[in-house]
Amino acid sequence: MNKKNKSILDESKDIQLAIELIQLGARLQLLESETSLSRDRLVKLYKELRGVSPPKGMLPFSTDWFLTWQPNIHSSLFLGIYKQLEQNTPLEGIQLILKAYKLYLEQLPPEEGEEPVLSLTRAWTLMRFMSSEMLVTAKCKTCKGEFVAQPLMTRQYICGLCDVPSRAGKTQKVIDANQAEKQSKSSS
Repeated sequence: MNKKNKSILDESKDIQLAIELIQLGARLQLLESETSLSRDRLVKLYKELRGVSPPKGMLPFSTDWFLTWQPNIHSSLFLGIYKQLEQNTPLEGIQLILKAYKLYLEQLPPEEGEEPVLSLTRAWTLMRFMSSEMLVTAKCKTCKGEFVAQPLMTRQYICGLCDVPSRAGKTQKVIDANQAEKQSKSSS
């Protein structure tokens, strides 16, 4: 559609969509892809809502992030929600991603002051990887759950919940908490 012929109603819908996406943490590239608003308008809207300029830099393009232990579990949960909504609602496109992402956040809300493991931009990127078959789902041979996997790794797949890596859950936050607990016990 020619920008001169764009209706005020269509522009209003794009602005509302952009606001919702920004509030959920979308990056500028996602906003540009899913709305017809100009980059300048999106930057101004982002600054108005967030009080800062949008982050610069490229979107993640590697599928590797989705295959590591914790991101894989979160991505797989999001994808399961997405597929249920896709089969049982009339939603499609970005509206389907938004609804699935909001339901994901209800199930796995981030800690106070923390970012969710799976950002909206990564969820959107995941769906692009799935539609291009750069990523697929594999059924875990142990628990029978569906998980995000590489196309060539689906045959004898075992998920990260059934075969937890030895360093799983050893985030710096957990390590720091354990060290603080040990120090308080030794000083008692």
